[in-house]
Order: sequence, then C-alpha cells, then structure tokens
Amino acid sequence: MTNPKESPAQEPRRLACSRCGTEFGCDLSGTCWCAEETARLPMPVKGEDCLCRECLRKAAAEAASAAAR
Repeated sequence: MTNPKESPAQEPRRLACSRCGTEFGCDLSGTCWCAEETARLPMPVKGEDCLCRECLRKAAAEAASAAAR
C-alpha cells in the first residue's frame, strides 16, 4: 500500500458536472472546493459523478425543499 504522504502531489482531476456539463477541478487530497460547501448530499444517484458548485447547491435546495414537505 502506498503511503499518501510519500506520494507525489497529484494534479486535480478534471471533471464535467453530471447535470450541466460544466468543467471543474477536483483535488483528491481533500482540498476540493466541495469540502468548503455547507450543502451535503448523499452519494450521487446511479450514473452520476460529482456536481459543479451551482448544481450541488441547486440539488441541496431541492432536497431540503422536498424534506420540508
């Protein structure tokens, strides 16, 4: 097993939002922008990967609205 502290720094992954297609970076070291978001959702639905900031916030608002009903 590789010790993460001994591994060279990885370049952020380039992703396309599963919902809108916007490209963004994801830093696997844990410093990704999504770690700073207050919105928290379960794992993506089947067939989806990460969402961009706007789609994550929109999905969180929709989930909160549905839960309030």
